[in-house]
Amino acid sequence: MNSVSCCVCYTDDNFEAGSSDVTQHRRDDKPRPYICTVCEKWFTRKGRLMQHLKLHSGEDSHTCTQCGKSFTSYSCLLRHAYVHSSKYRCSECGKCCPSKHNLTQHKRIHSGEKPFECSVCSKRFRTAAYLVVHSRIHSGEKPYKCHVCDKAFTSPCGLYPHMIAHTGEKPFKCSVCSKRFTTASILTVHKRTHTGEKPYRCHVCDKSFGASGSLNVHMRVHSGEKPYMCLVCNKRFSQSFGLQTHERRIHSNIRPHHCPYCGAQYVRKDDLKHHLAVHTDAKLYSCRHCSKRFKTYDKRKRHLLESHNEGTWFTCHICEKKYVHSYTLKAHLVTHDDVKPYVCAECPKRFVSAYTLKRHNLVHSDYKQFICGLCNKLFKRKSHVQIHFRKCCTLLEFDL
Repeated sequence: MNSVSCCVCYTDDNFEAGSSDVTQHRRDDKPRPYICTVCEKWFTRKGRLMQHLKLHSGEDSHTCTQCGKSFTSYSCLLRHAYVHSSKYRCSECGKCCPSKHNLTQHKRIHSGEKPFECSVCSKRFRTAAYLVVHSRIHSGEKPYKCHVCDKAFTSPCGLYPHMIAHTGEKPFKCSVCSKRFTTASILTVHKRTHTGEKPYRCHVCDKSFGASGSLNVHMRVHSGEKPYMCLVCNKRFSQSFGLQTHERRIHSNIRPHHCPYCGAQYVRKDDLKHHLAVHTDAKLYSCRHCSKRFKTYDKRKRHLLESHNEGTWFTCHICEKKYVHSYTLKAHLVTHDDVKPYVCAECPKRFVSAYTLKRHNLVHSDYKQFICGLCNKLFKRKSHVQIHFRKCCTLLEFDL
C-alpha cells in the first residue's frame, strides 16, 4: 500500500494510504511567539526566525540559478531543484514535482481521482491532508489560533493569511500591474490572468482554469454535487459563497446600505457600489482585450463572448436562444415545460421560478425595502421608488 506524508502539520510522519492514523497523528499546534517583521511569518523558535531572516537580508542565502529564488540552506535548494528537473514531470500541464508521490497527488487534479473518503459524510478528497482538514468540520476542532485576536482555524492555510491581515500589509507584488497580495500562492494564481495560463483542465469537457479551486467548483457542474445547504429552507448550493449570499439576501431583513438616489437597500456595501453605477454612469469593468468599459460584470462577460470569443455560451437546445449564465438558461428552460412548481402560500397562483414567486409575495406582505433618499417614504418595489424619486426631485427642485 502507498505511503503518504502529512502536509497540513508539516511533520515527516508516514502513513499507509487509507489508514485512519493520518487523521489521528500529532499535529503542530505549538505557540509561535517569534514573528518576522518583514513578512509577518510566525515561528516556534528564535533560531528558525533568525534563519528565515537571512532570506530577506540575502545573508548566506543559496540562490537557484534557474529562477533566482533564494533559500536559507543548501538542502532546501537541492529539494527545490527538483521543480526544474524533468524526472517527475506532469504529462498534462508540464509541472515538475519533487517526488513520485507528489506527482501522483498532482495528477489527481487532472484525473479527478479522490481516493480518500470522509467516514461521516462520504465526501472524497485527492489527498489525506485535505481529508484531515475536512474532518475538523464535523468535530468542530480548530487547532490553529491567532495570537492577536484568538480567532481559530482548521488549518495553517487559513491562519497565516489572517495574521497578515492584522498588519494590513501585502508583501507580494505583481510585476506586471503592481497589485499586491497577502500570500505568494494568491500572487501565482493572479499572474495567470496576465499570461493566460490555465493549467487545470476538466477531464469531462476540457474546459481549463487558472486555479485548482476553480476546477473543483466546476466539476460540480458535471457531478451535480451541492454540498452547502441552507439550514432555514434546505436549499443547496455548489459553493459556500452561494450559500452565504442566499442567507444574506433571502433570510436576512437587515439591509444597512441605502442608495442616496433611489433608496434601494442592500445587504453588502459592494452591492450598493455596483448599483450606484446606474445613477453615476461609472463603468467599473474593463475589457482585457480592448479599451471598452462596462457598468456591470454581465455586460462585460457578454462583450467578451460576442467580440472576443472568450468564454462559453449557454444555449437552449429547444429554441437555440443563448445566455451568458447557466442559471439564466436553467430558468429559461422551465418556460418550455409549462411547469409552474412554485406555489404562493397565500393564494392559488403558481410561478415558474422562485424569483417570480418572491416578487409576487410582495402583494401579500407589508415589508417595504426601498426608501426615498429625499423624503424617507417607503416602497415595496424598486420601480415604484424610482418613479416617486423623480417626482420628489421635481418638487424639491433637485437636479437628477
